[in-house]
Amino acid sequence: MRSSATAAVAALVVTVAAVPATAAGEVVTEVSAADRAAALSHWTPERIAQLGADDRLAPAETTAKKWDGQVPSGVGRLFVTFEPGGDMSCTATVVPSPGKDVALTAGHCLNGGFTREDDRVKTSNAVFVPGYADGKQPHGMFPVRAFAWSAQYDGPSSSGSDDAVIALDPVEGHHVEDVAGSQRISFDPLPSTVDTTILGYPVSRLARGESLVSCALPATYQTNSAYSYWQTNCDMAGGASGGPWLRDFDPATGDGTLFSVTSKGTMREDGTTADLSGAAFTDDVRALYERSATL
Repeated sequence: MRSSATAAVAALVVTVAAVPATAAGEVVTEVSAADRAAALSHWTPERIAQLGADDRLAPAETTAKKWDGQVPSGVGRLFVTFEPGGDMSCTATVVPSPGKDVALTAGHCLNGGFTREDDRVKTSNAVFVPGYADGKQPHGMFPVRAFAWSAQYDGPSSSGSDDAVIALDPVEGHHVEDVAGSQRISFDPLPSTVDTTILGYPVSRLARGESLVSCALPATYQTNSAYSYWQTNCDMAGGASGGPWLRDFDPATGDGTLFSVTSKGTMREDGTTADLSGAAFTDDVRALYERSATL
C-alpha cells in the first residue's frame, strides 16, 4: 500500500541506501549528513505534487473520507526515493521516545528486498513531514537520520512484524515530538474486535496524497499459521502504508493509542481496495520500539 509516481498501488521493492547492519535483533541503517541534506533539497513542492499527478491513480475511495480539521498529533507523510522505482510516499506517526525524534511506519516502506536480478533496491531521500495538508508543511520537513526494522522481518514478501522505526533530525533545534506531538503506543492484549480509526495519505483520485484520509471501523483480529493481523473494510489506496491504527481515539483532541499500522490491502480488478490489514504487534516489534532511542 505504498504509492509511487508511476502507480498508485504497486509491487515496488524498496531497501536501504547502504548495506544495513544487524545488531541486537534489529536491522539498522544510518543516513549520512550529506545524504540527509540532499533529501531536503530533493523534495521540492513540485516534486511532491508530481506524486499525485499520475493519470493512472487508483479510483477515489468511498468508505474512507477526507479528514476534516487539523491533522491529528504526530501523523504525517513519509517520502522516499527508490532505485529502481522512483519517488514515492507512505504514512508515519510520531511515537513517544526519550529523544522526542522517533516515528513508526510499515517495514515495507523502507525494506523492499531485492530486484529480480538479486540486486538491492536502493532507498534515498527519506524525509518525514508531520501535519502535511494540501502542500503545507506546518511543522517543517524532518530528514531521516536512521531507520530500523526487526531482524525477524523478512521484507516486503512477509506480513509479520511489518513495522519500522525512523529517527529524525531536529529542525531549527526543535524535535519533532515537541512541535507535532505524538500518539500513544501500546502492546497490551486487546479484544478480538476493536473500534478503530485508521489514518493515511492514499495517493488516489480522492485526495492525491495531498490530504489526510480516515476510516472509522471495527478492526477484527485474525491469525493464520504464519502471523497475526488486524483487518477492516477500509478502502484506502497506495500511500496509506504505515498509517496508524488507533483505538480510544478522540477526534476533538486528535489523540489515540496506536496498536498497528497499515500493512497490506486487497485490490479489486477495477483498482479499488477491498480491505486493509495491519500486522499485530509482536514481541520483536516491541523490542524494536524500546531500542529506538539508541538510533
